[in-house]
Amino acid sequence: MRTIILLLIYLSYPPPQGLPTGTLRWIMPAGTQGPLRETPLGQKGDTIPPAAKKLIETYPNFISGYAGNHLIFKDKTKMLWDDGIKNKSFKTLLDKPDLKDMFTQKYTAGLLREPLASNFDPGRIRYEPFFLKMYGATEKAVEKNLVEITWCPKLVGQRIRVTKINGIDKKLAQISKELDEHPELKRYLTNIGGTFTWRNIAGTHRHSMHSFGMTIDINTAYSDYWQWACKCSNENAVIKYKNRIPQLIVDTFEKYGFIWGGKWYHYDTMHFEYRPELIQ
Repeated sequence: MRTIILLLIYLSYPPPQGLPTGTLRWIMPAGTQGPLRETPLGQKGDTIPPAAKKLIETYPNFISGYAGNHLIFKDKTKMLWDDGIKNKSFKTLLDKPDLKDMFTQKYTAGLLREPLASNFDPGRIRYEPFFLKMYGATEKAVEKNLVEITWCPKLVGQRIRVTKINGIDKKLAQISKELDEHPELKRYLTNIGGTFTWRNIAGTHRHSMHSFGMTIDINTAYSDYWQWACKCSNENAVIKYKNRIPQLIVDTFEKYGFIWGGKWYHYDTMHFEYRPELIQ
């Protein structure tokens, strides 16, 4: 009987045309018969885009890995990572992004130390199918995972509805507990502006993140919003930055994975959104 030797080679040099770098390949000796099999190294950190790895680490209950330019979900479905379209305009990034585009702009936690460049809105670029899959594709689907918590029991005592997906209800309860120890912040924390509301962002056809119950607006009476300032919804408008929200509130939310809309050129200072994959 002829012995067939299989050599398992890791391709560390530029591969032959059609075979991506970072794959495992079975090499059959000349003259033997058999298919060429390739297995993506989906779990090796050096083969996964860093941003995709961040999503895998942040949402382990939903995402199992990455292979072939796709995120792989635990239900065996997959979602395209990079659509290959280069040099997208800011409007296209907002309206037709891919998963990779969500990481185009870097969100940095802590004090805002310099003026924001035009259209610098880290976190506003969102690939909607990702959030629809994770939190619910319809209003009723989202509502099934909503729970009530008491916001700042000592200072405010307001009941709010938020999702329990990704433990967001527990994270908001902890934020509430910490802020409840600061009576000097009461005026910003009363009259919560909104949590769950299935709707589009004003002036757009894009879903508001409030549709998923993972976002909270604090007191609008002490908040500022770019559309209020320019009295328009024109993304190209020249906007003067304004903020009245204390840094302690921002720091507390960021500590638990929430980004702040006050770090956007198109600012929305009442807005806190659960996006731990973006926080540096």
